[in-house]
Amino acid sequence: MFHNSSPLVVGGLFFIKKRKIMQIFPESVTKLWNEWELRVLVIFSLILQILLILMAKSRKYSAAIWIRIILWIAYLSADWVATVSLGVLSNMSGDLKGHSADADYVISAFWAPFLLLHLGGPDTITAYSLEDNELWLRHLLGFAVQVGVAFYVFLRAWVSTTLNFLTIPIFIAGIIKFGERVWVLRYTSSEHFRSSILPNSDPGPNYARFMEEYSSKKAEGFKVSSGTLIEARTEGDISHTAASNETTEAFILEKASYFFQTFMLLCVDLILSFHDVVNSRSFFQNITYEKAFEVIEVELGFMYDMFYTKAVVVFSFVSGFLSRFSLCCISLRCISFFSIISAFVGFLITEKQAYSTVDVIVTYVLLAGAIVLELYAVILLLCSDWTLVWLNKHKNRVVEHLERAILSIPLTKKKKWSNTMAQYSLIGFCLKDKPAKCSFIQKGLCIYKLLEKHRYKYSEKVTPDLKRLIFDQSLEKSKSASDFKACKELCACRGYRVLKLPEFCLHQMSKENIKILEESVQVEFDQSILLWHIATDLCYHSDQGENSNSVIGKHPKAGKLLSDYILYLLVMCPFMLPNGIGLIRFRDTCAEAIEFFEEKKSISNVKDACTTLLKVSTEIPPSEVKGDRSKSVLFDACRLAKCLQSLETEERWEKDKKWYLMSHVWVEMLSYAASQCRWNLHGQQLRRGGELLTHVWLLLAHLGITEQFQISQGYARAKLVVE
Repeated sequence: MFHNSSPLVVGGLFFIKKRKIMQIFPESVTKLWNEWELRVLVIFSLILQILLILMAKSRKYSAAIWIRIILWIAYLSADWVATVSLGVLSNMSGDLKGHSADADYVISAFWAPFLLLHLGGPDTITAYSLEDNELWLRHLLGFAVQVGVAFYVFLRAWVSTTLNFLTIPIFIAGIIKFGERVWVLRYTSSEHFRSSILPNSDPGPNYARFMEEYSSKKAEGFKVSSGTLIEARTEGDISHTAASNETTEAFILEKASYFFQTFMLLCVDLILSFHDVVNSRSFFQNITYEKAFEVIEVELGFMYDMFYTKAVVVFSFVSGFLSRFSLCCISLRCISFFSIISAFVGFLITEKQAYSTVDVIVTYVLLAGAIVLELYAVILLLCSDWTLVWLNKHKNRVVEHLERAILSIPLTKKKKWSNTMAQYSLIGFCLKDKPAKCSFIQKGLCIYKLLEKHRYKYSEKVTPDLKRLIFDQSLEKSKSASDFKACKELCACRGYRVLKLPEFCLHQMSKENIKILEESVQVEFDQSILLWHIATDLCYHSDQGENSNSVIGKHPKAGKLLSDYILYLLVMCPFMLPNGIGLIRFRDTCAEAIEFFEEKKSISNVKDACTTLLKVSTEIPPSEVKGDRSKSVLFDACRLAKCLQSLETEERWEKDKKWYLMSHVWVEMLSYAASQCRWNLHGQQLRRGGELLTHVWLLLAHLGITEQFQISQGYARAKLVVE
C-alpha cells in the first residue's frame, strides 16, 4: 500500500505530525532543526538521485535481494523527500514579513527547481514495477501540483536579483525532466503502449469489387471459379546472415533489435503475423544455442529498458523505432543540459556576499550534482546496446573509431542478466538443515515464516549443458510443428509427449510402471511438479550411493537443477505457474515428511532421508490408505521414484538413459510453465535479475511454439479463374 501512496499525501501527513513531534524537544534543538531542515532535505534528495542512477541498472542483471530493498527504499524516498522539501519552502514563504524576501529565502527558493529535476528522476529508473506505469495519472497530478508549488515559491522570492533570473533556466530544465518522466510512464502504461504499437488497419482485398467482376464474367457466359494465390513474404537473407556473421557481437545486437521491434507485440498480449513467426523460426533454427540465448538476453534487456527506464525518450534517436520523436527529444535534452550549465556559470560569476556561506556551498553542490548526473547519463547512453545498434546501422570510418572507443569503456562489459536460477528442495526444507534464528523482531513483525521460506532458497548458475538441452528439445518440437494446431498441442505438453518418444519404448514396460508414469504427468500440474521433484531427489541421492560424484553428468545435473528450480517457482513464485492448489499440496506434503522424519530419529541429512523413504513399502497406493483429506503426495512420489529406479533393474536401461528421460520431462514441464505464464508476470521478473522461465518463454515464441500468432498460411489473395 505504501508503494502506491502519493508523495503529496505523505508530505501532508509529515507537516501535520511535525509540529506535534517537535514540541517534545528543547527549544534549542527545534531552532537548530528549523535552520538546517531544508539544507539536509535537498542534499539528501540529491544523494538519493545519485544512488538511483548508480544502482538502478544493476537490478537488470543481479538477483541479490539487498539491491532490490535499497532501490525500493530509495525510489519511494526520492519523491517523498523532494515533495517535503518543496512543502518546507512553501511554508517558509508564509513566514515572510512584508512583500519582499530576504537573501536567505532568495537562495533557498533557488533550490526549488532542483527539486523538480529530482522529481524527474534519473534515466535508469522511471518505474520500480510495472504497476507504476499504470499510475501515470497520479504522477501527472503530482507534476501539476509540484510545478505549481515551485512556481509559487519562485514568485514569492522574486526581488529582481541575478539569482532570481538564474532560477529560470533551472526551472525550465526541471519541468522538462519531470515532464519526461510523466510522459514515459503514460507511454509505457499497458493501454497506451498497446495502441502505440498496433499495426495500421488493413481492410484486406476489395471483396465487393471482386464479386462485381465475378458476376460480370458469369453473366457473359464464362465458367468462373475462384483460386487462391499465396504471396510469400519472408526475409530471405536472414538465415544466410546467420550463417556468415553469427560470431560477431554486432550480429547479436542487430538481430536482437530487429526481433525486439516485432516481439514487443507479446508484451501487450497481441498476436504475431504468420510472416513474423516464419521469419523468426527460420532464423533460430539455423543458429547455435549460445547465440540463441545471447540474442534473447539482449532482447529482454531492451524490454527492460522500455518498461522501467526512460528508453522511450533517451533512445528515440538511436532505435529508429520512435524516429518521429527524435528531433523533439534531442532538442529538449540539449535545452535541459545547457540550461543547467548556464545557471552554473551564472552562479559562478555572480556576487554572493549577501548569502550565507553554508547556503552557497549547498547551491554549488546542487549545481555540480545536476551536471554530474547529466554527464553520467550521457556516458550510460553511449555505453548502451541501443547506441551500438545505431552505430552498426551507420557504418563508416568515423563510426568504427567511435565504436571501438565505446567498447573500451568498462560500462559496456556489464552482464545482460543474472544467468542464475533459484533452487528449493522440499526434503531439505523439511529436515530444517539450516537452523532458524528466530528473533523477537521477526515474531513481532509476523515475518518469521516468510524469512524461513527464503532461508532455504539458494541459487545456481544456468549451465551451458542445461541451455543446450532446453534449446535442442525446443528446436526438435519446433521442427515437428507443421501448423497452428500442432503448435497449440505442443504448448499444452507437460511430459506426456516425452514418455511417448520411440526411443523409450514405453509400451514394452510393465503395465504398473506405464500407469504410474502416465498418471504422474496427467494429474494437475502442481501435483506433477511435487511428484517429480521428490522422485528426482530420491533417484539423485540414491544413484550417488557412497560416492557423491558417481551420478554427476549432464542429464542428472540438468534434471536436478530444473527440479529444484520449478519447485522454487511453485513455492516462491506461484503466480508464474498455472492456477492450482500447489501451496496447499506443498504444505501437506511437508507436514507428512516432517512427521515421518521425526519418527525416524536416525535421519541426519538429505541422503539418509532419501534412502529411508525408498525403503517404505508402497505396494498399496497411498490414496487407498489415506483418502483425499490430505493433499500430500510424499509416498506417491516414492512410488514414482521406485518406478524410475526399476527402469534400470527390470527394463535393463542404462542409468544415463533414465536420466535422459527425467531431464527431458523436466524441460517439457518448464516449457509448459513458460508458455502458460502471462507477459506481465514475466515482465515483473526482469527487474529481479531476469528469470530462466522468461528466457524459455521468448525462445519458444521465436521458435513458433506459442498460441499468440495469426492462424494463417500466409498472405493469400483470391483470383478469378475464367474458363
